[in-house]
Amino acid sequence: MIELYYWPTPNGHKASIALEEMSFAYEVHPVNILKSEQFKETFLALNPNHKIPTLVDRSGPEKQPITLFESGAILEYLAEKSGRFLPTKAHARWNVKTWLYFQVASMGPMLGQCGHFLGYAPEDVPYAKVRYHTETKRLYGVLEGQLKSREFICDEYSIADMATYPWIAPVIRDLHHMNIDDYPNLKRWARTVESRPAVQRGMAVLGDVMKIGNPDDDARKSLFGSQQ
Repeated sequence: MIELYYWPTPNGHKASIALEEMSFAYEVHPVNILKSEQFKETFLALNPNHKIPTLVDRSGPEKQPITLFESGAILEYLAEKSGRFLPTKAHARWNVKTWLYFQVASMGPMLGQCGHFLGYAPEDVPYAKVRYHTETKRLYGVLEGQLKSREFICDEYSIADMATYPWIAPVIRDLHHMNIDDYPNLKRWARTVESRPAVQRGMAVLGDVMKIGNPDDDARKSLFGSQQ
């Protein structure tokens, strides 16, 4: 059995989408990051970085349990375990990994900062807003160019698409003040990805408690307080 420690955020959605796409049976353990549950000792024993998602596979390599954190590592692990969505041929495989790392190293951090200063920061910081919104537009442009002549980021649907879509999903675009109509290739790709039933199921996990932007005082302390 696979256990997913999760909250409905873009990073959390990467893991739930992958599990749905690969048809793994899994059990969801909610970790309410708005109420500081990520700092509980039981969770820290699994992930010392106190972030979601975290995955525990009770039937890991050599039939031994394995615990993974960091969304990119989780997606690679699941792809290798399932034998799907990560090509076996070297050139194609490294191309997918390149775009997966582009998401986790560039898109995630920069769009995360954009969302923070536009939707979470307790004070107005114009420089930061402009800085990270400009970088978000640049990264959208990188994807727009990559998708100009291909249906998916790496030709065939892969874990690179699963990692990227949650950060382009409508509710996140709204947080980032991005107009998808300015990026027609990215818009076409997003519509294709979000039409997949497994993506819809993955995005819906704990969807009833999803909250993006405008945190109350307790949530702000949990997300950005001294414990961080």
